[in-house]
Amino acid sequence: MMESASQSGLIVETGLKEYFHDSLHSTLARQQVKSQPETVFYLVNLLVSFLHTHRLYETAEDGTAFRPLALRYLDMLHAPNAERREQHLRSLGDAALFVAGVFAESLNRKLVDVDYYTSMGGAAYAQLAGSLRAGRSSGAFSNVFEELAARFVDYADALGEVAEHPEVRRHQDVLRLYDRWLKTRSRRAAERLRALGIEPNATLNCAPQ
Repeated sequence: MMESASQSGLIVETGLKEYFHDSLHSTLARQQVKSQPETVFYLVNLLVSFLHTHRLYETAEDGTAFRPLALRYLDMLHAPNAERREQHLRSLGDAALFVAGVFAESLNRKLVDVDYYTSMGGAAYAQLAGSLRAGRSSGAFSNVFEELAARFVDYADALGEVAEHPEVRRHQDVLRLYDRWLKTRSRRAAERLRALGIEPNATLNCAPQ
């Protein structure tokens, strides 16, 4: 049940998965987007995974920052083998999809907009699907990534609607808080960021770009 919670007061992961699955299913049905059950399952796990901040942001020596898509793309280009290349493509696609859905409103204030994320993420998923089909890897997920590439905007919209859940919106609040600190150097904002495990640093960029 959704009322179950951990000692910290946060909804437990099992409850989140149930909520996200039901919410995604109804949202996609309302938007008349036909999806494979495997794709819905993948999106549910994507949402739950990125609720853990360390999986979306990277811990640098001086703090925590969102790794730009361009650098994720370079990681893919410099991958030593097909397996690592596929991992980087998946990382790029997942980050782009999550940000385009959950942080779409914040992107309106950035140098790059949601179209950039759509283009980068959709292309990454398409390349990943092709690589899985051509390689020795299991082709089970190739159809999922192919579907994510073809309907990237639809799925981003669906994630945006599901992101009204308080646990997802908490991450949007972190982004806005960091933006506020960058603009004002507010001591209170800095203290709140440190309490969340993020060290304010003007040379880093916590906000997606």
